[in-house]
Amino acid sequence: YAQDNVKKLVAYSSVSHLGFVVVGIFALNAQGLQGATLQMVNHGISTGGLFLIVGMLYERWHTKEMADYGGVWKVMPLFGAISLVISLSSMGLPGLNGFIGEFTILLGSLGSDYLGFAFTLFATLGVIMAAVYLLKMFQHVFMGELKKPLSSEEGYKLSWSEKAAFIPIIIMIFWMGIQPIVFFNMLDVSVDSIVALFVR
Repeated sequence: YAQDNVKKLVAYSSVSHLGFVVVGIFALNAQGLQGATLQMVNHGISTGGLFLIVGMLYERWHTKEMADYGGVWKVMPLFGAISLVISLSSMGLPGLNGFIGEFTILLGSLGSDYLGFAFTLFATLGVIMAAVYLLKMFQHVFMGELKKPLSSEEGYKLSWSEKAAFIPIIIMIFWMGIQPIVFFNMLDVSVDSIVALFVR
């Protein structure tokens, strides 16, 4: 939470997501493994999107310090809206891809013979903390007054290649969030065979 470097903050959120994957694996049940596998995919989508956002910000403002940003939404509304969706997906907002993976992992942890309620409660605090520091980053970068205007108005426009890079990310965020059953069906056979090894 005290981190002021946007790239490092995204890196810490990446580690947090992978920590959830470990929880799902060590639940040693079907729900936990399904959630862990789905969360690995979610991690690639959401965290990849966050790093893309940080890269585009750095390319324009040449700084990674949150204190140097502010008011980006006012001058780049499309970029701000895309960044909000990706940030919310990383926080695990219901209806977006991050929620179903984290929720399934927590269900698997709660029903696990090895983890249980106390561990699940502790893991849930991690979800809350992740939301807090990602909201802090979004507020500092996109809200408020613009602190460092660019020298050219063209810098505020997303190029076609930048827009194209976001399209598959946004599609996957909503698809996995709204229709997770499609992805669960893909995982069923593999997960069941792995769980069978645990119960032998």
